[in-house]
Amino acid sequence: MRAEVVVVGGGPVGLLVAAELAGYGVDTLVLEARAEVCERPKATTLHARAVQGLARRGHLPPDAAQTSAGTKSGRFHFAGIHELVITVPENEPEPILKRPQAELERRFEARARAAGARVLREHRVTGLTQRDGAVLLTVEGPQGTATCTAAYAVGADGARSTVRELAGIASDATPATVSALVGLARLRDPGDLEQGWLRTPRGWIVSKRTPAGETHIRTVDCSGAHAGREAPPSPLELQREVSRIAGRDIAMEGARWISRFSDFTRVARTFRAERVFLVGDAAHVHFPIGGQGLSTGVLDALNLGWKLALAVRGTAGAGLLDTYGLERGPAARAVVDNTRAQLALMRQGPEVDALREVFTGLLTADRDTGRLGDMISGQGTVLPARTGRPSGPEGRFLPNARIVTREGETDLIALLREGSPLLLLFGGLAARHGEEARPWSDTLRVVHARATPALPYEALLVRPDGHIAWSQDGGPLADALSRYFGPGPRAAADGADQLARSSRACEISMARTASA
Repeated sequence: MRAEVVVVGGGPVGLLVAAELAGYGVDTLVLEARAEVCERPKATTLHARAVQGLARRGHLPPDAAQTSAGTKSGRFHFAGIHELVITVPENEPEPILKRPQAELERRFEARARAAGARVLREHRVTGLTQRDGAVLLTVEGPQGTATCTAAYAVGADGARSTVRELAGIASDATPATVSALVGLARLRDPGDLEQGWLRTPRGWIVSKRTPAGETHIRTVDCSGAHAGREAPPSPLELQREVSRIAGRDIAMEGARWISRFSDFTRVARTFRAERVFLVGDAAHVHFPIGGQGLSTGVLDALNLGWKLALAVRGTAGAGLLDTYGLERGPAARAVVDNTRAQLALMRQGPEVDALREVFTGLLTADRDTGRLGDMISGQGTVLPARTGRPSGPEGRFLPNARIVTREGETDLIALLREGSPLLLLFGGLAARHGEEARPWSDTLRVVHARATPALPYEALLVRPDGHIAWSQDGGPLADALSRYFGPGPRAAADGADQLARSSRACEISMARTASA
């Protein structure tokens, strides 16, 4: 087996990486151990920045991609305190998207396959080495053992990542301090357990009724880690734990898909080992509070995909692949920190009761600033500057806006959908930047637009993931373009032509000298 990029792990994050790469024309192979999509209830929340990123790449379901004028807000929670408000700028999709993980997984797989990616299920990676500019993987599949060779490999194989271990990537980990269960059951009396968040002196119960009449249940016991957490939990254990925390007998039947979780955390010390990259839970694991896990993995995929495609194509600037970890590592650690803060507010005791009371007021006041809402939704992330003389907006995410181009009215979401970096030129004075960018015309999409108060710039360079790479008040545009996209195919070709002309001129001069 051969591919330009092998993605190990066919969950939503791995399949999104594959859809991105295949969309850029990269020969992509996905190796997934499971035979089919798992229907077990898992993540259901995508936060604003992940939703905005998916919209710009055309990955959202049509009903979730709708935008409208005016800002939009959604209610959420922080540590079970339901006073958090997440607000998005106008012309963006809704701030919180609720979709079962299995639905997203099927959608991303369909898009990956439609773009040309191969998805092989029941294939497990058991070996990995790197040599001679390639990654060699040993794969166990239905037909036996095979070897797969690729230019790059992406580990999207979850918290117990085989790729991470085989690549020798070390992690910083913190042991569990709480014990938690999750499962699906049918309550004999649905009225026994009120839907929503229940906090008692013994722990937490979060329950939600499904359309099929079952109840999705999560319990959290903050008194300590489970002593036998490696043993699979039973339906009886779930029933007893729910009853214990509730303080009364909760009868249930047909419990299934029961599993344990905790506040164990792990963040890989690097998200790259030469030609191997980590995304999603393979790179970072945190306490699953606040619905941030899936969104963080989605943003990993959207950050890495276009960079890896440029590298395969040979048009990535020096060090561009290293920026993946430099940008996503701090974001992952920030999520770990805020989930730890939320867990501290979820523990039992009178001192925590007082703290929660104070924090409820702070969340209410935060609606004016949006700082906590931006933290949970990912909208507060500003990427580190990459250019030699950064401009003010560099690294920030460019909000969607309606603009009028030479082809007619459109918006930024539509312009970014094809995946090319954008050079936006507003007004006639910006034409000079287009001339400076000419050597990169095979990589860039140059858009001439009318000046608009919504985007008060003369020129902007926008990355495929929606972040601003350069504006006219920074250093030279050519410097930014070189850092992201190398010297540019046309610049290299022009340089080669100039070298050839100089060589011919030198040969003619030498011939004339010899004849004289």
